[in-house]
Amino acid sequence: MNYSFEYIDIILLAMIAGFIFLRLRGILGKRTGFDGKLSTDFKQKIQKETTKENNKNQTLDDSAKLEFLSGAKAAYEIIITSFAKGDKNVLKPLLNKEIFQNFSDEIDHRKKEKVKSELTFVGIESAEIKNFEKKDNIYIFTVDFISEIISCIKDKNNKVLSGDPQKVKKVYDTWKFSKNMWNDDPKWYLVETQA
Repeated sequence: MNYSFEYIDIILLAMIAGFIFLRLRGILGKRTGFDGKLSTDFKQKIQKETTKENNKNQTLDDSAKLEFLSGAKAAYEIIITSFAKGDKNVLKPLLNKEIFQNFSDEIDHRKKEKVKSELTFVGIESAEIKNFEKKDNIYIFTVDFISEIISCIKDKNNKVLSGDPQKVKKVYDTWKFSKNMWNDDPKWYLVETQA
């Protein structure tokens, strides 16, 4: 008789375990599909294809242009005033490597020649997007700036070598800003200047 009670206990426990298993499966669901790790190359390929499709469908609306121009104007002022002061630390995160090297060389040249650049930024008269282009994942804006500044170069004795410390002059610049849209960094970099 004892043996029959043990069989009944085992059957009851198996039924309870089966019921619990079915309830958990109903609540949690079952795993389907591929759960392995994707290779890095495959992930990058998927990301590139997705970005290409998004780029095809993406147009630059007026609000995006205005937002970009607002940032470009601020960057323009910061870059020209920092360049005049010789502040490489402010310039470095705003310029690509080539432009930074050019600016840095000119700052070093002024120090070597013991001349200083004085600049007063009066304001930006206008800033217009001249061109916008997409090359794969790179976005490039070309912007025409018209600004007003007071600038001069002085020697170590404060003698004016060039420019006029009293006269406001109009400056015409064309700058190119670039950004890698696959990069998480939200910054645009100055990549080319034309006067």
